Amino acid sequence: MAENMHLFWGSGSAPCWRVMIALEEKKLQGYKQTLLSFDKNEHKSPAVLALNPRGQLPTFKHGDIIVNESYAACFYLESQFKCQGNKLIPEGPAEQALMYQRMFEGNTFCDKLYAVIYYEWFVPEGERHDSALKRNCEALTTELQLWEGYLQKAGPHLAGPSFSLADVTVFPIVGNLFRFGLSAERYPKLAEYYALLKDRPSVRASWPPHWLENPKGEDTLRDI
Repeated sequence: MAENMHLFWGSGSAPCWRVMIALEEKKLQGYKQTLLSFDKNEHKSPAVLALNPRGQLPTFKHGDIIVNESYAACFYLESQFKCQGNKLIPEGPAEQALMYQRMFEGNTFCDKLYAVIYYEWFVPEGERHDSALKRNCEALTTELQLWEGYLQKAGPHLAGPSFSLADVTVFPIVGNLFRFGLSAERYPKLAEYYALLKDRPSVRASWPPHWLENPKGEDTLRDI
């Protein structure tokens, strides 16, 4: 069933990781995959651009169907394989509403995280300013406090007691937070959530390979 699927992805990319977790949750192992290097600009290769004119990852193909946005791919997989693997959209309207809310708030969360950890990559050297980075750090701190509160109220998962698409899409952001040195003592609810999900089979099976090779991580967020 998964043999006619092909995922182009990059290690450590939160959007790519989302799709890989969704594939695992829906028991769609065995798909074809191509790991590409962002550093080598391989996501701009002709093979990717032929499927995704934006030259972005993930790029996902199922037969003749192409789905390139990570959220769209996750929804597509849940819709097409609803009766296979784990159900990722809860039944109740309240849990569904909360799931959708947290999913799309995850986009803002990811943007604020990337604005800090990839500041030097996004901003040319001559345009970098300490004040701008400080503002980005302050915005991320506010966002972290918000998600601490969400987990305090909902827990243990983002949309209530069950694992859902909200967790599929947001956990990779949380994984990156702790990879880049976020303090577990300062953000205990996020740390509890990270500890709860990091050994979930779908998460473990899709863990970024370069993180496995170098478990130490970074300390970019140690003071956030």
